[in-house]
Amino acid sequence: MTFHDANGSRTMRIGILGTGAMAEALGGAWVRAGHEVMVGGRNAASAAATAARIGATAHGGPAEAARYGEAVLLAVPADVAPQLAGELAADLAGRIVLDCTVPMQPSSHGGPVLSTAGGTDSAALRIAVAAPHADVAKVFGICHESIWALPQPAFEGAPLAVPFCTDAPPADVVTRELITSMGCTPLPCGDLQRAALLEAAAVFAIGVWWSGSEVRHAFPAPALAPGAVHD
Repeated sequence: MTFHDANGSRTMRIGILGTGAMAEALGGAWVRAGHEVMVGGRNAASAAATAARIGATAHGGPAEAARYGEAVLLAVPADVAPQLAGELAADLAGRIVLDCTVPMQPSSHGGPVLSTAGGTDSAALRIAVAAPHADVAKVFGICHESIWALPQPAFEGAPLAVPFCTDAPPADVVTRELITSMGCTPLPCGDLQRAALLEAAAVFAIGVWWSGSEVRHAFPAPALAPGAVHD
């Protein structure tokens, strides 16, 4: 059965694999948006504590969370996410897998770098290979977890734009619905082959923030340039 809130948004059941900061921040955002959330973790106490903090509907083990709803968030370290997806491949079959992981590692040259080979591979593609009967979307990895803790994030008068990549129509629909239900704006960025670009963008942004600078200062809109022609 499908439910809708007062604003017409569809209520979904979402399983979360992980109990860390991103699991808590995104899970909390979805609970506020009216969705039913189950937190799944290998440590039962951690899953129960995270579920209690965000007001989740339920908590349990990873397999239970993977089977809970139509969407499943992978909120675990990027280097273990494909392995976990493979272990739960049967449970994830037919579901939308939301990959928010950021594959990065320290660099001796300063700032983090991608941990995926050559920067052309991506954690999202590895997850898709590990769970071939799931529909994978790369999404929610650009922003720090503190942003997702905000009610309906908006900046400079505009709702937060959330970039995502997927080549599966069902994942496209569900990802857009989830983003919109959070008060944000979906920003489609192409198929899953382009997920590496989102992962690289996240690592770049993290390095800039760690240096004490602001990423947005490096990307002014062309329309802000003096003498710009507005259509």
